[in-house]
Amino acid sequence: MKKYGLIGYPVGHSYSQEFFKKKFKKLKLKDHSYELFEMEYLNEFPALWLKHGDLAGVNVTVPHKEKVLKYLDKQDASAIKVGAANVIQKKSGKLIGFNTDYMAFRESLKKWIGDFKGEALVLGSGGASKAVQAGLTDLNIPYNQVSRNIKGGDYTYEQLKSNPDIIKRFNLIVNTTPLGMFPNNETKPEIPYKKISNGSYLYDLVYNPEETVFMKLGKEQGAKTKNGLEMLELQAERSWDIWNS
Repeated sequence: MKKYGLIGYPVGHSYSQEFFKKKFKKLKLKDHSYELFEMEYLNEFPALWLKHGDLAGVNVTVPHKEKVLKYLDKQDASAIKVGAANVIQKKSGKLIGFNTDYMAFRESLKKWIGDFKGEALVLGSGGASKAVQAGLTDLNIPYNQVSRNIKGGDYTYEQLKSNPDIIKRFNLIVNTTPLGMFPNNETKPEIPYKKISNGSYLYDLVYNPEETVFMKLGKEQGAKTKNGLEMLELQAERSWDIWNS
């Protein structure tokens, strides 16, 4: 039996298990499984591998993408570039970290907006935000970052609230926070939605629900919107390639 899985907290919202179950069925891999390992604290991480000797690899979701690096034996160039890992491969007894988020975001965004001319605003400062920033850098899209405190980014949410016209400068806004994710569907990043320009692009890494409040409010201002499902599928396919390399 070859076992794979997802670690994070929470993990009940994720489609990863469903994605890989369908993949195993399509490939007729009856000896493969994909499990959800809800892990609030990363000090449980080493025990996971001891308990599941047949575990060949895992995906990593919030909030562990950055802190998991210290538990790895090696980091691929992608994880080093981003400073976070969302894929871990067990190879010859060693744990190796990769980042497929950034490559998946870059590919998905490029397909959606083509040769974009403008500036991006990245909401959030965690591991997913770092992946998005790396993708934007690869595409030569200048960006600023919003965080809860100024040490985490270029702007704070409070600054956007007190000077809402700042947001007019950005015609691509990417939400990398878990706000709006099931089951907390009613939550959203606190930005001045009324100031979003008509024709802007709003990309939400959240994919459950299909349309978040962030997307809905942007659409009301004439923005084009996209959720993170395609990004999830692209990174999952790359995860599979890594685990089988």
